Amino acid sequence: MSFPALSDMLIGGAGALVWAYLCLFFAGYLRVKLGLRTGYTRKVFHLLIFVSAVLVHAFAGFVAVCLFGSMVSIVVAHAVIAGPGHCLYEAIAREQDGNHRTQFIIIPYFATLIGGLASSVLFGPLAIVGYLVGGLGDAAGEPIGTRWGRHHYTPNRSSSTKTYEGSIGVVIASALALVIATVMRPEFHFDLRALFVIPFIAVVCGFVEAFSPRGWDNVPMQIVPTVMAAVLLVR
Repeated sequence: MSFPALSDMLIGGAGALVWAYLCLFFAGYLRVKLGLRTGYTRKVFHLLIFVSAVLVHAFAGFVAVCLFGSMVSIVVAHAVIAGPGHCLYEAIAREQDGNHRTQFIIIPYFATLIGGLASSVLFGPLAIVGYLVGGLGDAAGEPIGTRWGRHHYTPNRSSSTKTYEGSIGVVIASALALVIATVMRPEFHFDLRALFVIPFIAVVCGFVEAFSPRGWDNVPMQIVPTVMAAVLLVR
């Protein structure tokens, strides 16, 4: 593993910090100025960061992704410190979480870091699968559930924010993410076999997202599809 020059890291870190801030500010603008629900704006930020991580990983490698993640951590920490009422905080803090709003910013973020680092360390460039499934698949569930979700996993809506409609969105978006990953990485083979394997992995991801402990789904949503793709799609 090679480390870039200090000057490159400083420039890259500054650029990553500005970009991460702009992503969260954009989500905050959608929430505060345009009145979009947090179920949408939270995932706008989620999607922008995951897609950015995919591109950084693809073009600059693992060290650059770690640097990018560090800068995102600074921006998220700033939002948490700013607290309720600040546009950055309101962009990612769900109203329905009540007194636990901050908790459900911090836990999912650490879950994202753990899942991404584990996938990258264990599978190297194949970790792009986890980034894409985590970014697209997991991101689809909440806004789809917010917009069309009518059938909750538990009769008491307050005890579960997940819906069957949201899980269907996770499956479809995960399948799309897997197709993109197979096209991006030469280790994968998009052939007739993949047409059966990809939907299978996507369905598994739907179950993983649905039944993961609340806030921690970004760990298995990155690791599980990466492991399955490495076993079933690499020849």
